[in-house]
Formats: sequence, C-alpha cells, structure tokens
Amino acid sequence: MAKNIIVPSVKGTREFYPEEMARRNFIYEKAREASQSFGYQEWDAPFIETLELYAAKSGEELVKEQAFTFTDRGGSFVTLRPELTPSLARMIAKKQRQLVYPVRWWSFGPFWRYERPQKGRSREFFQWNIDMLGPVSPEADAELIAIAVKFMQLVGLDPKLARVYVNNRQLMDSEFDKLDIPTESRLMVSNLVDRRSKMKADAWAKYALEAGLSQNQLDGLIALLENKELWKEWDDLVRLFAALDALGVSEYVEFDPNIMRGLLYYTGTVFEAFDLTGGVRRAILGGGRYDNLLADVGGDPLSGVGFAMGDVVAGIVLEENGLLPEFDPSPAPVLVTVFAEEFMAESLLLSAELRESGIKVMSYPKADKIGKQFKFSNKMGMKIALVLGADEVENAQVAVKNLVSGEQVKVARADIPEKIKKMLAGE
Repeated sequence: MAKNIIVPSVKGTREFYPEEMARRNFIYEKAREASQSFGYQEWDAPFIETLELYAAKSGEELVKEQAFTFTDRGGSFVTLRPELTPSLARMIAKKQRQLVYPVRWWSFGPFWRYERPQKGRSREFFQWNIDMLGPVSPEADAELIAIAVKFMQLVGLDPKLARVYVNNRQLMDSEFDKLDIPTESRLMVSNLVDRRSKMKADAWAKYALEAGLSQNQLDGLIALLENKELWKEWDDLVRLFAALDALGVSEYVEFDPNIMRGLLYYTGTVFEAFDLTGGVRRAILGGGRYDNLLADVGGDPLSGVGFAMGDVVAGIVLEENGLLPEFDPSPAPVLVTVFAEEFMAESLLLSAELRESGIKVMSYPKADKIGKQFKFSNKMGMKIALVLGADEVENAQVAVKNLVSGEQVKVARADIPEKIKKMLAGE
C-alpha cells in the first residue's frame, strides 16, 4: 500500500508551528512596545493591491519580476503586496487634509516577494514599518533612530551586539560635487560603495576604475568613505547627533559614510542597524528621510522619515544571541483533569469558575488515566493539575498537585481560585 503523500507548502512560504509563532509574536510585541512608547498609532493596508499602485513607483516590469501577480475573477491585474510605502502614500493622500500632523504610524504585517529563498530571506515575510510624516527636521529623524534603538534594547541587543550607522544623502552629494562625479554616475557610485564591504580592496578598486571612475576620483572616494569625522561638517548631522545624545541613545549610533541606501528614494538622513556578531554584517533594519511621498498618487508634496525591519533576519539574530524567550508550550498553567466520565461536568464547571476568576485553564477533553493526564501536563509545561474524584466531589474539595514540586494537597472548593493564584505567584 502506497504511503500517503503530504502536499508540500508553496516554495518560499513559511509554516508557523507554535514555537515559530511565539518567535514572531515576540518580535511583534517588542516592535509594538517600541512604537507606542513614542506615541505612534498602529495601522495597516490591504494585503492585495492593484499592480498600478506599484508600477507608478517602481516600474511595471520590476514589479512583475519581484511580486506575486495574478488576474482576479473580475479581470483586474493584482498583486500580493511586496512593500507598504505605496499603500501608505495612497491612504495618506486620500485623507491628507483631515489628518493631524505630524502623522506617526506603524504597522507589522505580511509581505511577499518572488525572490530566491535562502537563509535570512524568504518569499513570505513579516515586516515592521514605522514612519513620521510632515515635519522636516534632524530631530524628527533622530526620533525614528531612537525608536529603532528602543526595539534593540527591548530585545536585549546591546551596542556590542548591534549598532545603527547613519549618513546623509545631501552630505554625500556635496562631496560627490567636490569629486566632480556627475549626477548620472551617482547611482553607479552608490552601488559601488555598497559592494565595498563584500570585495577585497584591490578587486574593488579595479572594479571602480572599470566602472568609469578616474584614479583621482577613486582616491577621493576612498578618503571620503574612511572619514568618520565628516559629519561634523554638516549641520543637519550635528543637530541629529545632539538630539540622539539628548534621547539617550548615542552609544548605539555611529556615523558611517559607507551607508548609501536608496539613492532614488531617500533624500536626507539614511541609517541602517547591523548585527555585529557574525563574520559578515547583517542588516537588521534600515530607513531614512524621503520627500515627495505622495507624488505618484496625486497628493500634495509631503516629506517623511521612517524605517522597515523584516522578521526573518531579526529572528535569526535574536536566536543566535540567545535572546529569544524560552518557549512556553501552553499559555494555560493549570490543567483540570477528568477523573472519570461521571465527573466530566464537575471538571468543566471548575475550569469555567477558574477562568471567571481570571486564571488561564486547560481542561482535559476526556476521562483517561490520571497518570497519562499528569504526563500530558508536564509535557505542556504546566504548573498545576487539579483532580476531582468521588471523595473530592462529596466533600466539596479539589486535589491540587504542584507539578513542579510534586506536592499534592486537598483544598476546599470555595478556596481554589485564591489558592491557585497564590501558587502561581510563588507564595
């Protein structure tokens, strides 16, 4: 007889068994805590959008290659959302004159991109997005960096484990002007800088010259990228670091002219947080200041600053550093056993009474050997098991077994809620 064949999941998607779900929820809860501690409101957008929304921002061909697109039954060409910014722009534009500025919004939800699955990257992922819209100031930029640091602190990533590196696009443009690097070559140079940490110095220099830089430009670019004091010459960065110091997070933040993200998108401050524990720096989150958020969706000009963090790399970094909380198999620390079929109603009644008193309780679903029920409760990491047998029902008592110490006592039925609460509190 042929074995049953289990239908596989779609390539690149993820299955969240309870332990993986606990990890995802931990990251969500810390992102939520960090966001709300600065007064940001939670929001979300549709998971399915029209292709036109993304084509307006990124180009239709690019979207078709990276997104999961399909035609719905009505004949419309739609896609699973690969990012959140276009939806943000549309929703802000729809109520632009009704909103209270600065808008402070955050979201945590699923996204899909048709990429080659590998460690740290899947086709389905969850992402934390957070933005402040309206004001244009280094202090607003500093607030977003401080939120990123707050998250790092909440999950236990100290400055030795992870750090935020900051640069400014306008500063770099002014330096490129000094090096006579034409505007049309700056995307190439930005990509070149991004490759620097991934290549040997000689190979990188050769690549730069082949890409079109002169030797003088290359020498100037290298000097620029190694100048860690350059920020002191740019007023916005001076103000930014002063604000970070006032916010108490400066030990987590460092200027780095090698941060060159988003030439076509970011217009001012840019930043990325990196894991420092591996052989190769891994980006945990990244963002910056952007202008003209609403330009492609018909709204009035509006500037913003924000960042995004995927849950995949964040989860790997936390796991490798032992910062994920120990998995608790059951959210209910108390099991109400079923001693015999005739006591099923009494057991269910007891569990209902305990829940009414605010205690999380699991009921065993059938009469079975008590030893088997105790074994189940131990495997589920529960702390207390309650038994209602003939003697206990007759005498209005409950047998209470401490699954940690093994001690078992009988307690008056009326006193059970208070007794359980004390035991769970360690009294």
